[in-house]
Amino acid sequence: MISRGRVRELLAPFDISISDDGVDRLVVYVDLLLRWNRKINLTSINDAEECITRHFGESFLLSNLLELRGLLLDIGSGAGFPGLALKLIIPALEVVLLEPVSKKRSFLKEVSRVCGMGPVEVNGNRFEDFAVKEVSRSFDIITSRAVGGFESMVQVAGSFLKPGGHLCLWLGSAQVQAIQMGSRGLSWLAPETIPLSRDRVILVGSQT
Repeated sequence: MISRGRVRELLAPFDISISDDGVDRLVVYVDLLLRWNRKINLTSINDAEECITRHFGESFLLSNLLELRGLLLDIGSGAGFPGLALKLIIPALEVVLLEPVSKKRSFLKEVSRVCGMGPVEVNGNRFEDFAVKEVSRSFDIITSRAVGGFESMVQVAGSFLKPGGHLCLWLGSAQVQAIQMGSRGLSWLAPETIPLSRDRVILVGSQT
């Protein structure tokens, strides 16, 4: 099993503050992810160290850009990145994970249970269905990573943000301009380059 020291070395490029307990739970999460990945397609990455940098480090990076608190909606959670990973280092964060694939939802629930995450809502709706069924809900933060159709999703997602809320996207730098130009009611921060990446960024928009 990977050591605490090695986990901290791998996360160093992301300048992340994480407790020993958080590191221990991260190691358990990685172990579960790799074991489940042999049976269902959760991630294309099968190496523990690469999982820590590519999945956890990139997710945790958002905590350096924003004060993360309140209610977070994660669209297309997959194996839990970034939404469930962020709850690992910010336990008080309330998290709703949207994941339409039932086997992936089972994984998210198992990680939440085994890692002692506390209450986590795992919702089986696709975002377009959620947007119709849950029109009265609003969120402090909405995240989405490694899903397609950002351009069409952004405008709808913005309508679910509380005043001053943030929409946070992990995407290729080539997509940034089209998203910024195609959205209304959001004020965009400069894209944050993801460490160890050639052309991927985190793009944060704020509800005005």
